[in-house]
Amino acid sequence: MSDKIERLEFDQLAPRVQHVLRARVERLGYLGEFFKCSGHQPDILAPFMEMTEALKAALPDRLTEVVALTVATMMGNKYELHQHERLSRKLGFGEDWVAAVEQISRDAPLMSSAERAVQQLAAALLERRGMGVSAELERVIEEIGAAQGVAIMFLVGRYVTHALIVNALELEPPVSSIFAEGVK
Repeated sequence: MSDKIERLEFDQLAPRVQHVLRARVERLGYLGEFFKCSGHQPDILAPFMEMTEALKAALPDRLTEVVALTVATMMGNKYELHQHERLSRKLGFGEDWVAAVEQISRDAPLMSSAERAVQQLAAALLERRGMGVSAELERVIEEIGAAQGVAIMFLVGRYVTHALIVNALELEPPVSSIFAEGVK
């Protein structure tokens, strides 16, 4: 982990970033280290988080969580993975559903046809770097429509970007996995 990047506190962030992050920080009770580091680029971080919120608005929560959990699992981003496990549980999706998503299997139990199609597209985008994924994309469009299909591709890119930064900075997850013994 680089100690050459000063960790900014909330009051050190640019006003626009504070505005974008305030509700999240108040809800979670902490400013994540990702934001403490990326806050050095407020003109990038603020639109990144605005895009995140726009994508959440464009998609049902379950599809958003399928993408978040899939990309975090495949990219080894435990920082995001553990947070989205908790969010999925809070949204009422259940630990069994989260475990099924994290299996990244074509026949994962508890996942709907649309959820499996979205996961297969996300996995194909990562594995093939976006090339040769037309069959998976067509299936997603058949399941959820073109507009949401485009949103899924943007969402995969968003979570890949997060994973690359977190992994490069070797950031530790701010919370443990819901599957860690004794986690409530």
